[in-house]
Order: sequence, then structure tokens, then C-alpha cells
Amino acid sequence: MMPQQVHRLFHKSQLSVFSALILHLAVAFLLLTHLHGGQSQAIGQPQPVVAIIGNGITLPCHVKAATDVVNEMLEWSRPDLNPRFVHVRRSGDDHLHDQNPAYIGRTSVSSDGLKYGDVSLMLSHVKISDEGQYRCFVPNLNTECHLQLVAVSDSVVEIIKVSKGVLQCESAGWYPEPEVLWLDGEGKLLSAGPTETVRGPDDLYTVSSGVTVEKRHSNSFTCRVQQKDTNQTREMHIQVPDDFFVDSSHSSASTIIGLVVGMMFIFAVLFVVWKLRQNTIKSGKYSCG
Repeated sequence: MMPQQVHRLFHKSQLSVFSALILHLAVAFLLLTHLHGGQSQAIGQPQPVVAIIGNGITLPCHVKAATDVVNEMLEWSRPDLNPRFVHVRRSGDDHLHDQNPAYIGRTSVSSDGLKYGDVSLMLSHVKISDEGQYRCFVPNLNTECHLQLVAVSDSVVEIIKVSKGVLQCESAGWYPEPEVLWLDGEGKLLSAGPTETVRGPDDLYTVSSGVTVEKRHSNSFTCRVQQKDTNQTREMHIQVPDDFFVDSSHSSASTIIGLVVGMMFIFAVLFVVWKLRQNTIKSGKYSCG
């Protein structure tokens, strides 16, 4: 075989390898593009979104590459509701005809944010019933994200001094129902009476608890209200003066004196009644004679 023929064959071989490489790269690119386009694309919230009951909250969701989605169809929904739609946009406007009644007047999205792919939902006046799994979906971009909303209370704890040696603690606006604990200045649990619980028309709980305390080194006490499921804790400390406590010896003496006075009064009443009966009997005898 002539050198020129060998060179031509070698050149053709190089072209074949190069063409095959280009073909494989093209196929790989198309395959990746197809797979990429077939998957949901969004930046969501991996952790639950915690909202304070009564306040507003933003449920985050962003389209990748900051695409303008002003005119794209957008659906915010909850699969557990019927109808499931929380907020819907079509052709550049809100389309709320099928919105779940529980969300009427409480949802919106940012018109400016939509220009940059921000499809986050703003929810006002959060309620307990708003808890659940939310889905954000942009059909034409095959984009969606899921997030969990958890509603918690913004409660405060109040302690009042009811009487000598007795403290009362109260806290409102809880969900779910919390527990109440009393602690001394060293953090040790105190034995308290049963917790009273009242559930209001808004489904929020009000709890109250009373405890009788004795004089301690610090005279410091704490009422702690906690909800373990939502990892919420509220507490209040109180420092009470020495004269707040009941003197047990004085209390015993007062009790004894009270008993003695009471018994003397009873005996006096009985004596008067007996005397009156005796006079009545005598009068009856004289009248018969």
C-alpha cells in the first residue's frame, strides 16, 4: 500500500472517531436536556416554616434562573383541602374563583417578585387551621416545591399573688394544649394543684395553675408553660418578700383561738336556748294552777 493511501486511511479514521465523538456528545446533551426538563425545578424550604398565630408569614418558593413568571400559571394548593386551591394566577392575574373559603382575603404574591421568579405566597392572619403541607406549582415550567407550615402561639405567662403563700400562674393563646410546671429558685419542681384548661372559640388554650409555696433561701419561683410537640416554652420568674409567707406557728395559734371562741359562742347560744325553755315550762305550770 502506498504511503498516500495509508495517510488517507488514517485521516478518514481520525474523522470517523471525531464524528463519533461529536455524535455521542450531542446525544448525551439531548438526553441530559430531556431529563433536566422532565424534573421539577424550584428552590423550596427543606425545613418546616414556623408561623406565629395571628401574624403574617411568607411561604418561600423561587423558580431557578430567576425567570419572569408574571404571565405564567401559578398554583398554591393543599392536597388535604377541598377545594385544594390556596392561591391561583392565570394570564398575569389572580384567579381566585376556586380558592378555598378559609383563605379568602388572606393570600397574595408579589408582582415585582414574579418578574424574577419569586413565586412565594404571603399569608396573613395565620390560623391553627393553616397548618399543613403546601404545594407550589408552575405547570409551563414544570416547576414545583413543597413545604410544611407549623402554627405556634406567641403566649406570655403571668404570675399573681393570690393570698399569703399562694401563687397563681396563667397563660393564654396556646395550641396544642401545654403543661404547666412550678420550680423553686434552684430549679426543683414544686408540687402544685391540677392545671385548669379552657379552650376558646378560636381553638386556643388558656391554662392556669396555683401553688402554695413556703419560705426558701432565695424566695424565687418560676412558672413554666411548655408545649413539647412544637418545642415552645414560656416562663416567668417572681421574687416574693418574706412577709408573703404564712407563719405556721402564728397560724396554729390563731386557729386554736378561733376554735375556742367558736365553742364558747356555741355554748352561750345553747345556754340561752335552755334558759328560755325553762322559763316557758315554768310559765305553763303557773297558768294551769
